[in-house]
Amino acid sequence: MKKQGILHELYTNRILFLMLLPTLLYFFINNYLPMIGIYYGFVQFDFNTSLFNMEFVGFKNFEFLWKSGKLMELTLNTVGYNLAFIVLGNVLSITVAVLLSEVKGRWFKKISQSILFLPYFVSFVILSVIVFNLFNYEQGVLNTVLQQLGFEPVDVYSKPKLWIFFIIIFYLWKNFGYSMVIYLASITGISEDYYEAAKIDGANSFQRAWHITVPMLKNTFVILLLFALGSIMKGQFDLFYQMVGNNGLLYSTTDILDTYVYRSLRVTFDMGMATAAGVYQSLFGFTLIIVVNAVIRKINKEYALF
Repeated sequence: MKKQGILHELYTNRILFLMLLPTLLYFFINNYLPMIGIYYGFVQFDFNTSLFNMEFVGFKNFEFLWKSGKLMELTLNTVGYNLAFIVLGNVLSITVAVLLSEVKGRWFKKISQSILFLPYFVSFVILSVIVFNLFNYEQGVLNTVLQQLGFEPVDVYSKPKLWIFFIIIFYLWKNFGYSMVIYLASITGISEDYYEAAKIDGANSFQRAWHITVPMLKNTFVILLLFALGSIMKGQFDLFYQMVGNNGLLYSTTDILDTYVYRSLRVTFDMGMATAAGVYQSLFGFTLIIVVNAVIRKINKEYALF
């Protein structure tokens, strides 16, 4: 049979391609066209001239990150926190979704979903107020309780290592409900025939969840994992900045690339250096997702993005 070309494909399925056109235009305008701005990372930014008339300086803007002496620390902090968010967030989301799927009470299940999903809509500004009122040295809830119990107050804002746990805990509290809803939706799409067959074979609730529900969630997990890995160098700027602010005592464990670049450039507003940092983040994430997708493709092609 003679192989048909792309023009024949376009003509044959023209209605489908026309329906796809608005989506393609959206991504082109909002995702691909702005990529021209990458060029800012290789020029000396000047408000008085256009992009392509600025002085080309090569990799000079990238020296801002390298010569800071903190590039490795910032990268490790950013990647480390995001890995913790991804791993712990997915494990917690899957666990809660599986438990809720086993609940028989309809109203209890709906109310539980709403309560767990509610923190996702809490702004980071409100979160910073909650954190401050919890850990304030003089009038915070933590130190008030400690003093009532006869213990000495703790200056939480001078102990960098504690904030590793605080940031992870508050991130999970705020965001895991969103992933939980996605996994719960995937569970509802699993055919009841599998569970009925397992019941006939004598499987209990735990065995049905472990041998049917969890394996069926692999595809959803891999897709969410690859999407998350693509932005692993994009730290949760709002989370870190609102919780830590400009407290230099905590920078060793809470400073990520986004917050460092913001503090470094908020006075000079050098677009070239800011773009260089963004290019570094994007290339790191792009390389990582290509490598991980290749590994997943070797293991099972069905779970790979491409």
